[in-house]
Amino acid sequence: MSIHMQIERLIQYGVQKGLVEKEDVIWTRNQLLNILSLDAAEEVTVAEECLNTPVTILNNILDWAAKEKQLESNSVAYRDLLDTELMGALTKRPSEVIRSFFTKYEDEGPDAATNYLYQLCKDVHYIRTDRIAKNEHWYANTNYGELEITINLSKPEKDPKAIAAAKKLESNHYPNCLLCVENVGYHGRINHPARQNLRTIPIKLNNENWHIQFSPYVYYNEHAIVLKEKHEPMKISHLSFQRLLDFVEQFPHYFLGSNADLPIVGGSILSHDHFQGGAHDFPMAKADMEELFSFERFPSVQAGIVKWPMSVLRLQSKNKAELVHAADFILQAWRSYEDPKVDVLAYTGDIPHNTITPIARMRGDLFELDLVLRNNRTTDQHPDGVFHPHQHVHHIKKENIGLIEVMGLAVLPGRLKTELKQVAHYIAARERGEAVTAIDEIKQHLKWAEQVMSKHTYISEESFEQLLRHELGSVFLEILHHAGVFKRDEVGKAAFLRFASHIGAMRA
Repeated sequence: MSIHMQIERLIQYGVQKGLVEKEDVIWTRNQLLNILSLDAAEEVTVAEECLNTPVTILNNILDWAAKEKQLESNSVAYRDLLDTELMGALTKRPSEVIRSFFTKYEDEGPDAATNYLYQLCKDVHYIRTDRIAKNEHWYANTNYGELEITINLSKPEKDPKAIAAAKKLESNHYPNCLLCVENVGYHGRINHPARQNLRTIPIKLNNENWHIQFSPYVYYNEHAIVLKEKHEPMKISHLSFQRLLDFVEQFPHYFLGSNADLPIVGGSILSHDHFQGGAHDFPMAKADMEELFSFERFPSVQAGIVKWPMSVLRLQSKNKAELVHAADFILQAWRSYEDPKVDVLAYTGDIPHNTITPIARMRGDLFELDLVLRNNRTTDQHPDGVFHPHQHVHHIKKENIGLIEVMGLAVLPGRLKTELKQVAHYIAARERGEAVTAIDEIKQHLKWAEQVMSKHTYISEESFEQLLRHELGSVFLEILHHAGVFKRDEVGKAAFLRFASHIGAMRA
């Protein structure tokens, strides 16, 4: 394989995708030569080709680099550092991307602008479409509509050599975290991903500096991250509601939401204030309101309890300012609200438990806020959280129920793909009367699998695997019920109405 052929193929890909202008070809070639420690280019003839992704070319270059000992280790972590550096040489400067984004915004509208940035992120391999294509996705029918289930296979597993190398590195605290704007163009290290091909777009929310970028793992269409320029911890307040509504006013084709700001019920990164949004209609957004309310103190605001396994108040108004005031009033009331009859306690000593997961969208000409009531209290019976996945479902999901799950999209760990196959194989062998022993990886699933078997007639190994996948929808629904502070039974519904009365909501 000629490394110079692969370099020219990569340049040709960049030109075809509009990443490299003809005037920049020589400069780009020299950047790639430098990255690969080559002193000079060689003249080669490249057949014309039209590729949607640079993956094949990059893999050829990475294989060559491994053979030439230019990689510390021929592992995912080190290959990712090098291929990101290569694609960084094809990625336009931030100022150019920002100008193009806002030109699209002004000339064609906000949807054209975000489409441009999203496509760019795929073209420059920041969003690794080859890995995302491995994710599995399906729907589960429930009484609350179709829930979405995904098994996430796009995040690469960390290899032992990379983990060992990372432990030896002292953190230089630059960038402060994975969400800081200082990641733009950063070369990365073994304990921090390379981001030479990352570009963000500056915007104003509540007259503050924020940035739009996309998640490299893309759990749904145009999975955007909106992050504060200043590294500050997450805090749900009236400012959160103002920022959310400012955003959807500027980008009405997107929803935008925030993880809660407390451990257990919050997201994985609480150290940097940020939101998640995108062009996707989640199951919760499609859910209807069951009980309708109005407020004497907020006359323009209509509200309702959403028919959803978690506890959601939906607010709508054409008056953005009044909607912010109403949401903040409910937040403050919920922070201190207690109802021991349904295990809702606001504090343990001076440790707070109540917070909100807010989601904003435009509904025609109405601003809409969904306020999901959260509580992170723990007990001896539920040491991981009273309103958290209970222990008997931890074999499926033990992690926080964050914003994405709240809205009805289960992001399940990649291990399940293999484990469900192994469970189906074990059950099939047992049904055939073979002497089999369950391996350690699947023992945690067997009680659940037996329960599934008791409800269905066994057909085949393949059909049982599909049945288990289908039953994951039922488990996810149960998890959402666990996370709801006011349960969907009569006791819980009455408790929810007591809270509604507490905040002055009048039933329509």
